[in-house]
Amino acid sequence: MLARTLALVLILPAALAAQRPTTAADVRRVLAPLADDSMAGRLTASPGEAKAARFIAAELQRIGLKPMGDSGWFQRVPLAAVPLAQPRRGRTERLVLMKTFADRDTFPTERRRTAVNVIGLLEGSDPQLKGEYVLITAHFDHVGIGPAVNGDSIYNGADDDASGVATALEIARQLAERPAPKRSVLFALWTGEEMGMLGTRWFIENPVVPFGQIVANMEIEMIGRPDSLAGGAGKAWLTGFERSNMGEQLAAAGIPIVADKRPEQNFFERSDNIALARRGIVAHTLSTFNLHADYHRPSDDMRGMDLEHMAAVINAAARATQILADGPKPAWKPGGQPSAPAARP
Repeated sequence: MLARTLALVLILPAALAAQRPTTAADVRRVLAPLADDSMAGRLTASPGEAKAARFIAAELQRIGLKPMGDSGWFQRVPLAAVPLAQPRRGRTERLVLMKTFADRDTFPTERRRTAVNVIGLLEGSDPQLKGEYVLITAHFDHVGIGPAVNGDSIYNGADDDASGVATALEIARQLAERPAPKRSVLFALWTGEEMGMLGTRWFIENPVVPFGQIVANMEIEMIGRPDSLAGGAGKAWLTGFERSNMGEQLAAAGIPIVADKRPEQNFFERSDNIALARRGIVAHTLSTFNLHADYHRPSDDMRGMDLEHMAAVINAAARATQILADGPKPAWKPGGQPSAPAARP
């Protein structure tokens, strides 16, 4: 028995060693294309966002995940463009999520839009637990082209949220290079967060796996720069930390995260996780956003990204995902789950 135990102890580090940590070069390889001017700010349902979706899908395929959309890697999302009574930030229309594609097709052709979520699956290894899912998410849309600031009109969204997409892709790559975790891990890169969480809302009503079997969600949003309130480079915070035991479980396992130090900003309710949390999934957002002045400005580009910091946070997030996939299911604390939303008209 002792010999067998020693053998297992020796095998485990070898398995972990097969997983190559993320480096600053890895971050740049994925982040730079997503934040490039050629993506034109990744506005929902725009050619630039479609180009970003194809890039993400190619990465998921390269990593070796299983496509989980209704069209390969893509889960199509039906939208309609509705004129605005008053133009806003140069926009003359807003996008509305339709209940079905048939509903979308009641609109004139020129007002029909289709965006996509990009979704891939890493199947779990445990016969009993592989039917449960840890959901790792980030949104890949941004706000497109807008009013020029210092001659620049492309809102690249390097931090918001190309940084989160790069994190999700590197988590997928790391986990795919090691023995599969017990639970399955579903990676969903959302469209339309900036337009009202359109992609997440469509996924909730049209899940690609049984919705009740998603045991946890970790959204990654804006990790491009260190936050001194979280402890500086390589450290992150978790929104709604006090609402469930997820953050405590991860911190106890050595993941360098703390509670959100800016509760007055209501960050727990300002990313896609909130839509999932209101439906019962223990869902939080991992971030290092330090309230920098480039938020939703053309200056949110690669020049402001701290790639070494990002690599450290990504490596911690990959370990956190492994813990969620192999360990106890996180649970809401009493009163911690947010109330369900009111019915939409």
